[in-house]
Amino acid sequence: MNSFASLGLSRNLLALLLFLTLSPALAADEPDAPKGAAVTVLKAAKSCFDDIVEVSGIVIAREETMVRPERPGLKVAEILAEAGDTVTAGQTLARLNLPEGGVAMVQAPVAGLVESSTAVIGAVASAKGEALFSIIARGEFDLVGLVPVQDMPKLAVNQPARIKIIGAGEVEGRIRRIAPTIEPNSQLGQAFLGVTTNRRLLVNSSGRALIKTGQNCNNVSVPLTAVLYGTAGTVVQVVRRGRVETRQVEVGLMSGAQLEISKGLTEGEIVVARAGALLREGDPVQAVMATADGK
Repeated sequence: MNSFASLGLSRNLLALLLFLTLSPALAADEPDAPKGAAVTVLKAAKSCFDDIVEVSGIVIAREETMVRPERPGLKVAEILAEAGDTVTAGQTLARLNLPEGGVAMVQAPVAGLVESSTAVIGAVASAKGEALFSIIARGEFDLVGLVPVQDMPKLAVNQPARIKIIGAGEVEGRIRRIAPTIEPNSQLGQAFLGVTTNRRLLVNSSGRALIKTGQNCNNVSVPLTAVLYGTAGTVVQVVRRGRVETRQVEVGLMSGAQLEISKGLTEGEIVVARAGALLREGDPVQAVMATADGK
């Protein structure tokens, strides 16, 4: 009887020892065992990016016509047009008194917008003096802007542009002329963009043109939040085999909140959506794939 009891006790003790010995390993294999912090990730995928050249400058009159009387010694008797008026070709702008009596008419040689006027009743006007009126011929304007030298070869005459002008909003435009030289000190070139609009523009207003010069669909993209800039260069954090790997990359074009990665990352790799200093090389993480809205 005692021998059977002792045998049963030994078996129970052996089972307990085996359980205690194996339980840590079993716990490690449990799916709910801790595997590091949960991080939101996404798959790097190819995207198309527009190559955009930005041109910043000011609005100028494309062609200015100066209006003066044909002979000297005439006094301004009546002013019929002011700065800001739109006039037609042949329209009378002012009446002037002749020294010998009678009246001479000053007419607009072209249709357009009166940019400025120096006419004052009683003042003497001259064919060689200051112009009585300055007319922006046909109301045509250009945006003359500066372009970095590396972007100049991308531009071509007749390329369309979207132009934002202070006080006038967004208007359409097209490259009309490209300067053949570069300013040696600033290394900037000039481009002249014809502005197409019925809105009233102000000369010397600031404007910014965006010109699409091409498109690249060969590289992957990631959100701006996935990219870190530091002393080590530009990096993204990739998850491989459940651990963080810091990857140095080269960035290219930007579109909205997406950034093109031109080197260092391949399609399909798992990238941390919001990279940060809290994650370090080799840290274990639990990758949680981002939803369609990026969260």
